[in-house]
Amino acid sequence: MEKRKLGSTGLAILPFALGGNVFGWTSREPDAYRILDSFIDAGGELIDTADAYSAWLPGHEGGESERLLGNWLERRGKRDDIIIATKVGLLPGAGGKGLQPSRIKAAVEESLRRLKTDYIDIYFAHADDPETPLEHSLEAFDLLVKEGKVRSLGASQYSAARIQESLDVARDGGLEPFRVVQPELSLVKRDAYEGDLQTLCLKKDLGVITYFSLAAGFLSGKYRSLDDLGNRDRAPRVKQYLNEHGLRVLGEMDAIVAETGASHAQIALAWIMTRPGVTAPLASATSVGQLQDLMGALQLSLAPEHLARLDSASRTSIADPD
Repeated sequence: MEKRKLGSTGLAILPFALGGNVFGWTSREPDAYRILDSFIDAGGELIDTADAYSAWLPGHEGGESERLLGNWLERRGKRDDIIIATKVGLLPGAGGKGLQPSRIKAAVEESLRRLKTDYIDIYFAHADDPETPLEHSLEAFDLLVKEGKVRSLGASQYSAARIQESLDVARDGGLEPFRVVQPELSLVKRDAYEGDLQTLCLKKDLGVITYFSLAAGFLSGKYRSLDDLGNRDRAPRVKQYLNEHGLRVLGEMDAIVAETGASHAQIALAWIMTRPGVTAPLASATSVGQLQDLMGALQLSLAPEHLARLDSASRTSIADPD
């Protein structure tokens, strides 16, 4: 599959990005190195992480994923062939919390040190921080771009209204704008992107990297009941999809799996790749075999009939067009 332009960043990537949330958690050295090597060797470029990964685990303090990636980058070399995206805003630390300028200034140095690099390709605001004026955060981000520590800026989990406001503030202040957004999008969660945000991204040429593309693993087709989840770490997130809507989506996917021979995950990702404005879905893997299956979506071309059936099965009243 051809590369896609990542908004106005000047970058072009395959329409699949590798999630780094599992690194240092469910995927550790040396298995994680093999996954990363396989991703790059297969033509992948963009690896997404965050300073907060994986602070939710007992005994972890955040930065575990970045640290593993940094060790791998040092070992792998060829830094300029790899696109690293990381985030700030959800891990309190030196300089404060959220998107306070002092926190951004301290956090980027921490991330650069862990990643063992002198620049970050895309630096995301991990979540909106309504307590900090947009102008203050954007001025801090702008300085990082001017210093060469960051190449482009992104915003994760922002509403369309706040993205528009940030673009206005950046324009009026002569500041570097957000050029990439990271919204949630999957066959069981469409309303966070479709609608106002999608329209804005298309209008403003914003790159779009979607997260929770497999709905925490629900769209792998492995989980049909609470018994299937057992005591897995993902259980609290997956069980929210074990309802009539989620099972209807899986039912349609089952039929398309039988007709195409593709996996559930490939179908879920290939569907996202057809969404207007989307540059690439983001997904993580805990084995090379799993990564190869996910990247198989790049060779899957769903027929118009399949897309229409998935569209119908996955629609809710929120996502319905006017």
